Amino acid sequence: MSRRPVNPSRRIADSGSFPFSSSFHQKSKTSPLLTIVLVLLAVFMLIIYSYSGPHTVVVHERETMIMKDQEISCTGQVEQAIPLLKEAYGNSMRKVLHVGPETCSVVSKLLKEEDTEAWGIEPYEMEDAESSCKLLVRNGIVRVADIKFPLPYTPKSFTHVIVSDALDYLSPTYMNKTLPDLARVSSDGLIIFAGYPGKQRAKVSKLSKFGRPAKLRSKSWWNRYFIQNNLEENNEALNKFDKAAEKISFKPSCQIFHLNS
Repeated sequence: MSRRPVNPSRRIADSGSFPFSSSFHQKSKTSPLLTIVLVLLAVFMLIIYSYSGPHTVVVHERETMIMKDQEISCTGQVEQAIPLLKEAYGNSMRKVLHVGPETCSVVSKLLKEEDTEAWGIEPYEMEDAESSCKLLVRNGIVRVADIKFPLPYTPKSFTHVIVSDALDYLSPTYMNKTLPDLARVSSDGLIIFAGYPGKQRAKVSKLSKFGRPAKLRSKSWWNRYFIQNNLEENNEALNKFDKAAEKISFKPSCQIFHLNS
């Protein structure tokens, strides 16, 4: 006798339950616990965000400041290095000429040093100069002059000449004229702040002011240039400067060269 096939729907109905109904009941039981876990996780993430957020902003701001410093110049480095230079050269650093952009700020800081006279040469046009800078210009302490031509000073007018962000924008032809002239007007030393290759770059808006993109040379290039032009490095001043910089963990972002006049 053959058996009649069983209707699946009838079996389900007879059993009085729907397949997987037990699993549905289990999920409904655990859903409040899952909600609590999600809420706790959200609170935990908010706490982490509130603590980490300010630090993240500081890092970004710091990175932005570094990028700005790299884009602008080494002149800020000169201002930071003045106490170290005074320690390296001692009382001999009495009459200082700074040559480079933003020279008013460097001269103003040098004038605050004890027993120090200072002057400045601004190689580029002075745009939107502050009143204090205009006063320095009116008093003849700061001059605007093209350093591709002889400086308006007699030989050995200054004990030291500091130059920053000016030689980087000179072609080799003008460099051969300008650097010996800077040494001419100094009696005790010439200090050069120059950019590192691949780091400092003038902004596009500044190129018209500088006349040309910066030519950032390596340390080996500078060393060869000094030898070819009979310019001797002042190793004694270099060692004193490096020791003073190490004491305060000063790590310049520019190359610094100490030359005898």
